Amino acid sequence: MPRPKWSLPFDEPIELPNGKTARTLRQAADYVMGLPKAEHSHARWQAAIQGLLMAAEGKTLMMIARIGMMRAINRADEPRWGPGKRVMKDRPWGKRKLARDR
Repeated sequence: MPRPKWSLPFDEPIELPNGKTARTLRQAADYVMGLPKAEHSHARWQAAIQGLLMAAEGKTLMMIARIGMMRAINRADEPRWGPGKRVMKDRPWGKRKLARDR
């Protein structure tokens, strides 16, 4: 079984929230491993870790690892949908009456 190649570079560097730039799989993995356990165990970070491991082992494309990292880093920017969420209450289509209720 071949050894993982952690020195493989990303096509485009990833800007990390701490102000640094991850240019290789190792730099991205080091960043993820340095996160607090509560953040590290989130599903998005777990998916990013899996993408990094698979890219290092040559089982998937580097772009998959990059996408996983970008989604995990930017997960706070995603809209929050569902009942009880403030964003949903602000939507105008949530206030319309159905034809049967008129």
